[in-house]
Amino acid sequence: MIKEFKEFINKGNVMDMAVGIIIGGAFTKIVTALVESILMPVIGVISGGKSVADMAVTVGNAAIGYGAFIQAIIDFLLVAIVLFLIIRAINKAKNAMVKEEEPAPAEEPAVPEDIALLTEIRDLLKIK
Repeated sequence: MIKEFKEFINKGNVMDMAVGIIIGGAFTKIVTALVESILMPVIGVISGGKSVADMAVTVGNAAIGYGAFIQAIIDFLLVAIVLFLIIRAINKAKNAMVKEEEPAPAEEPAVPEDIALLTEIRDLLKIK
């Protein structure tokens, strides 16, 4: 069982997934900082100087903080757009590599002179 577990852990897919999760976590922190520090203040200025994260509606005694929700949506959209662009670039690179590796179509072997002559005669007889 330990041997099988080592084989499973050492497979490329598991290691790639682990690296992807770690990089994704770091990337999410970058996007969150971008949204909170740059985009939200700009949106706050546009919306009348109010911080987007502080936007809320009071219903009775409860405050419904829709600003945090808007901020989370913007975070998600930015992460999704960047990941889409990265995956698109990777797929284009893979497709370019596959096209380069494909062998050139084999040229048809040269037809011997006598067969070419017989083919020409046959075609002329068909016309008549």
